[in-house]
Amino acid sequence: MHHLERDVVIVGAGATGLTAAAALQRARLSVIVLEARDRVGGRLWTNHIDGQLYEIGGQWVSPDQTALLETLDELGLDTYERYRAGDSVYVGPDGVAKRFTGDIFPAGPETEAEIARLIDLLDELVAQTDPAAPWQHPRAAEFDRVPFDAWLAEQSDDAEARDNVALFIAGAMLTKPPHAFSLLQALLMAASAGSFSNLVDADFILDRRVVGGLQQVPLRLAEQLGDDDLRLGHPVTALHWADDRVVAETADVTVSARRAIVAVPPNLYSRIRYDPPLPLFRHQLQQHQSLGLVIKVHATYRTPFWRDHGLSATAFSPYQLVHEAYDNSNHGESRGTLVGFVSDEKADALLTLPADERKRRILDSLATYYGPEALDPEVYYESDWAAEEWTQGAYAASFDLGGLTRYGALQLQPVGALRFGSSDLAAEGYQHVDGAIRVGRRLAAEVVESLAAAPTAPAASTPPGGTA
Repeated sequence: MHHLERDVVIVGAGATGLTAAAALQRARLSVIVLEARDRVGGRLWTNHIDGQLYEIGGQWVSPDQTALLETLDELGLDTYERYRAGDSVYVGPDGVAKRFTGDIFPAGPETEAEIARLIDLLDELVAQTDPAAPWQHPRAAEFDRVPFDAWLAEQSDDAEARDNVALFIAGAMLTKPPHAFSLLQALLMAASAGSFSNLVDADFILDRRVVGGLQQVPLRLAEQLGDDDLRLGHPVTALHWADDRVVAETADVTVSARRAIVAVPPNLYSRIRYDPPLPLFRHQLQQHQSLGLVIKVHATYRTPFWRDHGLSATAFSPYQLVHEAYDNSNHGESRGTLVGFVSDEKADALLTLPADERKRRILDSLATYYGPEALDPEVYYESDWAAEEWTQGAYAASFDLGGLTRYGALQLQPVGALRFGSSDLAAEGYQHVDGAIRVGRRLAAEVVESLAAAPTAPAASTPPGGTA
């Protein structure tokens, strides 16, 4: 067993962990990052599938994501606009594809007006919600007990309007059915993006992409670490902790440090053994958070044929298997790529099918939007993050009914020498790379402050109560 000493040990080499590592090194603290996977990036992953480059995980950059934009500039990474010229497509409950422009789906004048009214109502509530502390809303306890779909039903008798408004939060963001989370959780999701209107505006929330893929952010951050400061394929099995020191164990290495940052999704906290056990309310907290479920579908064609038909490829429908899809063609490529998403209960059903049948149904859904040419891609791939051992869902953890007010503030608090954080715990940029960077910066600043206030001492060579 190899033993190392650092000021800070970081669990997880995603955007949060690597951002924190870079900030801590700038503060002249020694760090090591321990990563379970054989790669860096966490839920960011760019890979070649059958010769085609795909962003298997997160990929988009929006104008409000200033922390991400600053990081891209610092790392010298270029961006390009998502293709959006032409008409969008909406499929209503009648199964008919309709072309449109703008943000409101062509669902008939009364339903369109009702969608706009519900968006305005949600924008009012979001403006009252602090994304850093939604549990402080004057009606937080009430809002956290009401399922989002039940609240929508109280506001409108128009089922199609309700289905479309629910889509923006449920299928498109939290990737859970709208009965599975509260109105307060929905308000947090929208507040983290600035407004509910921002979530409705695909040209805003899905504005740009990074040339070569967004995984370049963690890859370039990792390059700044020393050769001995990043260990891949090293899942942390135990953290022995006290108020002033911690020892992290892997199968091959132990690291003694003054602080630890656990920069993984909350659903993975329990993969680590804690000695002593975490406080009881931390155990409870973890039982009330879960990730959603989504299949990200990539289909590449010889050309972006939809552009010849005057389509942007932006498509939506709460009634289709693929609830949203976009032009996802890579910068400088002549091929055309569509990306689509199947989430929550629809993904449940789809994942019980054989792969060939699953592919057939997904392509049939894409063909409803774009016509029969969508049925024959040259390359096809499904990103199933629920099957990833070190992720187990997407896009981020959210609370069950009542959980946000009970445990939301607690998730931000340190436990002795341990601090926890990821994009799942972000305020602005919640569940996005921007949020991961913000959390990484915050955790690093908290560690620097806590160490500056603590007595100067070498890193512990043995864990509390025993040997490593």
